[in-house]
This record gives sequence, C-alpha cells and structure tokens, in this order.
Amino acid sequence: MAFVERRGRDRLYIIAEILEIAKDGTLKTQVMYRANLSFAQLNDYLGFMLKISLLNKVSENDKDIYRATTKGLDFLQHYYELRRLLKLESDELVGKEEGMNIHVKEKNRLKAGERM
Repeated sequence: MAFVERRGRDRLYIIAEILEIAKDGTLKTQVMYRANLSFAQLNDYLGFMLKISLLNKVSENDKDIYRATTKGLDFLQHYYELRRLLKLESDELVGKEEGMNIHVKEKNRLKAGERM
C-alpha cells in the first residue's frame, strides 16, 4: 500500500511553518496570519517553542519580535530532510506497486493470449 498523505497539518508541520516565518524575525500577529492559526493556537505553539528554545523573543522598538534560534533552524533543516526522505520512500513504494501492477497485467494478457 502506498503512503497516503494526510490532508490536515500535523504539529510538526505547524512548528516548521512557524520557524520558517520567524527565520528573520517577525511579529506575533504576522505568525498568526501567515500560519493561519487562531490566537489560542498561536499562544500554545509560541509558548511551547519558546520553552524548548526553538524560538526566542526579543523586544525591539517596544514590540516583541519572534526569531528562530539556531536550535530552531536545525530542527527546520532536519524536518525538511525527513520529508524529503519520506517522499523518496513513498515514491519508491508507488513505483514498486505500479511495476507490480504492470507485471500482473502483462502476465494476465499473456495468459489470455495462450488460451486463444
């Protein structure tokens, strides 16, 4: 069976999305709108990510700026690498299944031809 991609966003995807938005520093509202999160979801994610040091918060011109830390950027790099590896694995599985289906179809065609 081929790998089936889920339609919804999982937690790791949202964390990666927030880190991508915050690479160069951003405001909380920008994260909320660009990541399409509710205010409650945003606060949960930002709190969690600050706690485990994926993000840091600094005050610039009386505004809180959220910026990905080195640890956050490392997470992002590993996340993209895993997605790439899983996609390659998924493509290989699909290719094997398609190859098996072609083999079965060819085998059935040959059997049908032998009966004639």
